[in-house]
Amino acid sequence: MRRRIALLHVLALGLAALAAPPEPAGVLFENVRIFDGKGAELSAPSSVLVRGNRIERIAPGLLPAERKAGLRVIPGGGRTLMPGLIDAHWHAALAVPPISVSMTADPGYLTLVAGREARNTLMRGFTSVRDLSGPVFGLKRAIDEGVLEGPRIWPSGAMISQTGGHGDFRLPYEIPKTPGGALSHPEAGGMSAIADNPDEVRLRSREQFMHGAVFLKLAAGGGVSSNYDPLDASQYTEAEFRAAVEAAENWGTYVTVHAYTPRAIQTAVRGGVRCIDHGQLLDEPTARLLAEKGIWLCLQPFLDDEDAAPFPPGSDNRAKQLQMSHGTDTAYALARKYRIKTAWGTDVLFDARLAARQGFQLAKMGRWYPPAEVLAMATRVNAELLALSGPRNPYPGRLGVVEEGALADLLLVEGNPLADLKLVEDADRNFVVIMKDGRIHKDILKP
Repeated sequence: MRRRIALLHVLALGLAALAAPPEPAGVLFENVRIFDGKGAELSAPSSVLVRGNRIERIAPGLLPAERKAGLRVIPGGGRTLMPGLIDAHWHAALAVPPISVSMTADPGYLTLVAGREARNTLMRGFTSVRDLSGPVFGLKRAIDEGVLEGPRIWPSGAMISQTGGHGDFRLPYEIPKTPGGALSHPEAGGMSAIADNPDEVRLRSREQFMHGAVFLKLAAGGGVSSNYDPLDASQYTEAEFRAAVEAAENWGTYVTVHAYTPRAIQTAVRGGVRCIDHGQLLDEPTARLLAEKGIWLCLQPFLDDEDAAPFPPGSDNRAKQLQMSHGTDTAYALARKYRIKTAWGTDVLFDARLAARQGFQLAKMGRWYPPAEVLAMATRVNAELLALSGPRNPYPGRLGVVEEGALADLLLVEGNPLADLKLVEDADRNFVVIMKDGRIHKDILKP
């Protein structure tokens, strides 16, 4: 009897396998006009074949019917095919929960919230993010293993900060820190790491690499969301930056810093850092220095508008926010004047409403750049910054471009974003297909 049941079970499985349609041998985007991440014009109608996780072939026009056999064909209908978007300053674990929750809640809860937001991020068309501090190592692994949907993540680990610096979120009763004492909740949770001399910086740097960081972030100056440091405060010495840079270079990667002011930026550059995140209070000599040294500048379109974080009127945080955002126009003008290598990111923190406006922050870049340059910055240029991680790059391969051999992170867009940049604001409606690593995560064209 058991043998008969087992035989019937095997037969049922075999029949099910015969009935199931075969897996497609690839995905063909047909009749699409391509923004390749480089040019200022869309291509003529083309076909793009994806096999596995890479773009295998790009051909003009339509492919003959016999060459489509076994492929999943997506009818582009003249829509725009472009690279997946890249946010070069994102906080996957800290974008949504309020600061009071982020600094006190159970780590398991924060990870679950981050997992939900990771899918939202991908559905907004952001197939890759450079994570600028927060506990995302587990989240990254879950996404990479297919447990969750989400973007590729380049993690920096905890932000390394001096006492009283931008990454110090301890409460007053938690200082002074005693040797061998317990870590604060933000430190234990992997949000920040306090270090106050070159040896401590070196140790904290090596700890981040042990956890899986692919580059490092240090706080070089005052911040808006932090409570103890004035915006004009410079943090860390050249020797302390050099300790982190040496640790990173030994690991084959680089250091970026949070910095707004000329003094903070210049000290960090002398210490060997290769990227400045923010820089809204740049002056002319500092911009010239960045250009001469080939230092990256990852700017954010911070303005005093609907996307400004809602700090209480009259608070120190609000005053710092106004001072910082008033420098944004000048910073972009200097970046353009000196042709600084400029990346784009959002730096959303502690606000679910602002996280949902990721695409709006990209469209806002039309204030300073034509649409083709904005889209190139959010694709090919940002991918070049991601590649600065060198051998620590967790996703080797070309990103940010639509080219044969490149990784297949692709968006099919309803309309032409080179003509109407605001299309990126409404991903639900306008990103009709979202592909990451050759896998389709959204297809509203599918019958």
